[in-house]
Amino acid sequence: MSRLNLAPWLAVAATVLALLMPIALARAADDPVEVFVLVGQSNMQGKGKIAHLEQLVDEEPGTYGHLMKNGQWTERDDVWIKYWDKKGKLTAGYGSPEDRIGPELGFGHVIGEALDAQVLIIKVAWGGQSLALDFRPPSSGRPEFAISEKTRSRIDSGEYQIGIRFKEMIEEVKSTLANLKEHFPEYEGQGYEIAGLVWFQGFNDVINNEFRAEYGKNMVNFVRDARKALGADDLPIVIGELGMDGLEVNPRYAHKHYAVREAQEAPSKMPEFKGSVGFGRTAPFVIKEGDGYDGGYHYRGRADTFYKIGVSFGEEMKKLIVP
Repeated sequence: MSRLNLAPWLAVAATVLALLMPIALARAADDPVEVFVLVGQSNMQGKGKIAHLEQLVDEEPGTYGHLMKNGQWTERDDVWIKYWDKKGKLTAGYGSPEDRIGPELGFGHVIGEALDAQVLIIKVAWGGQSLALDFRPPSSGRPEFAISEKTRSRIDSGEYQIGIRFKEMIEEVKSTLANLKEHFPEYEGQGYEIAGLVWFQGFNDVINNEFRAEYGKNMVNFVRDARKALGADDLPIVIGELGMDGLEVNPRYAHKHYAVREAQEAPSKMPEFKGSVGFGRTAPFVIKEGDGYDGGYHYRGRADTFYKIGVSFGEEMKKLIVP
């Protein structure tokens, strides 16, 4: 029996691949930049301790080893990030303060692997902000609950404006996109597409009965108003779970946490948002035992928790944007 000679066919395949590779690379370079907005309060700012991440690289290289090479944190050329005045290639150190990480790290690695185009993450986050007041979407109108005298005084003096963080979020995104070349010299004018938004917030609402009662309505209005303000009618949005107490919440305040979690998940089940709004789990990644790096707050400041939360958000976003 004669043996089939594969050499000519392999040579042809190699030639075709060599011809197609520049075309594929050129197509990726010409694609618009895929922009993802990450917004929320202190947990979105990011409190995962980098010193803990260094330990994880050594202890669990299969999960975290790709984040460091030759003693230096790796940078992704295909994922840019801007977090207020800090900007550059995605790497560790975009938390608050800079010796911390947030969900952006895991999220960026997942999305960077999923897409061929250049990715840009715009992170917009402040600590201690509520959806009921600070991020209040325009279509929610004036609050029906009584505003505290302190807040009323700040409003009357012009020091504070209800919904100010929603307004500033939109302004930051639009300002960044209007000056892409200034922020990222590698940008070649290929245009951009606002491809998704991730919301990660809830603590300031869960601890206030009136804020918590409005959370569901305000969350739905946030989705609608953010899409309208950003000019993206079907913008994919992932709503992150307020899961800081883990899967089993202290019975004393479990009803509060579960009420907000249900309100955060509800939009993903609405027919109006089918296939365009997802729910990103966080509670399964809470580790209540072992070392903590932020007291009892912010998912205990554990880098593994924050990284896995980011991966969770990224995987949920992939379901919405990848065919």
